[in-house]
Amino acid sequence: MGLVWTKELSVGNAIIDAEHSNLIDMINDVRHGIKARNCSAMQRAFEMLDNWLCEHFLYEEMLARAIKFPFCQHRLAQQHSLRELRHMRGELLGKGGIWSDGAANHFTQSLKNWAVNEHIIKLDMLMKPALQNYDYNFMPDYGHDEAAHNAGELQIP
Repeated sequence: MGLVWTKELSVGNAIIDAEHSNLIDMINDVRHGIKARNCSAMQRAFEMLDNWLCEHFLYEEMLARAIKFPFCQHRLAQQHSLRELRHMRGELLGKGGIWSDGAANHFTQSLKNWAVNEHIIKLDMLMKPALQNYDYNFMPDYGHDEAAHNAGELQIP
């Protein structure tokens, strides 16, 4: 069974919650490719996830700046996550679809753990208390956050 976004995963912002629901859908696509041992589908799903995460992480940073939430440790965790996901993708693609059921279960469980437990619950829930001071539909004003807006993309060493 695939992952499902629930209200318990809400961080208190409509856009982030919608993006987390999308994140879960994208993780489900990657997990399906792994379980089906379909390298081309898995590679496409990983690439879409990677590109989308860079945008999602930038939005989270702009939101954090707008609500005056300290973001340095958050950014470092996001950079680490992207490196780990890219490593996982490389490892799986290097195997060419030839991996055991145990390996498939390990990688799919790792993705679930990262998306739900690490990213949403442990990391983004830290912003929830600060977001409680804003309307659920609050959206940062991109025009006033030139540094974040001009960042262009998340830099991953």
